[in-house]
Amino acid sequence: MEKEENQNRTFADQNQDIAKEAEKSEKSSAEENKQETDQELTEEIKEPTPEEKIAELEDKVARTFAEMENQRRRFEKEKEDAFEYGGYSFAKEALNLIDNLDRSKHVLESDDKLKDTNALKKTLEHLDIIKKDLISIFEKNNIKPIDCLNKKLDPNFHQAMMEIEDDTKEPGTIIQEIQKGFTIKDRLLRPSLVGVSKKVTTKEEKTEENQEIPENK
Repeated sequence: MEKEENQNRTFADQNQDIAKEAEKSEKSSAEENKQETDQELTEEIKEPTPEEKIAELEDKVARTFAEMENQRRRFEKEKEDAFEYGGYSFAKEALNLIDNLDRSKHVLESDDKLKDTNALKKTLEHLDIIKKDLISIFEKNNIKPIDCLNKKLDPNFHQAMMEIEDDTKEPGTIIQEIQKGFTIKDRLLRPSLVGVSKKVTTKEEKTEENQEIPENK
C-alpha cells in the first residue's frame, strides 16, 4: 500500500512538474511575442531623422516643380494653338463663298440667253475680281489654296472623285480639279476634290474582262 501511495505521489509530482514547465513555456512564448510586438510598434513610431525629412521635402518640391512646368507648357501650347488656329472653323465656312462664286459663274456661262453678251462678260469679270480678292485676304491670313494639277495624288491633301483614261499622264496623276482645297498654316483646311488619270483600256483588254466575268460567276 505504501508503495502504491509513493508511486501515486511520484506521478502527481511529475504531472505538477510538467504543468509548471508548460506554464513557463507559455509565459516565455507570450513574453517573446510581446517583445516582438513592442519592437514592431517602436519601429513604426520611430521618428525620421532630419536628413530623411529633408530628402522627403526635396522630393516633394521636385515633383511639384515638374508638374508646374508641364502645366505651363500645356498652357503655352494651348495659347499658341488658339492664336494660330482660332479661326479654323470660320475659315472653313468662309470657303463656301468661293464655292458659291464658282457655281454662279458656271450657271451664267451655261445660260444660252446670256452667251456672247457684254452683260455676261462684265459679270464674269466682276466675279473673278471678287474671287481674287477673297483668295488674297485668305492668303494674308495663312489660308492658301492647294496646287494640285499635274501632281501625284496625295491622300493627305487630295481626295480622288473619279478616274479618267489618259495615256499621256502617269496613272494616279491629277488631271482635273473638281473643288479647290485649302490649308491653314501647316494644317489641312479641306482636301482638293480631284480626278486622276488611269491607263487607257484597249478593246482587247475590255473583251478579256467581259469574258472573265461569266467564269467568275
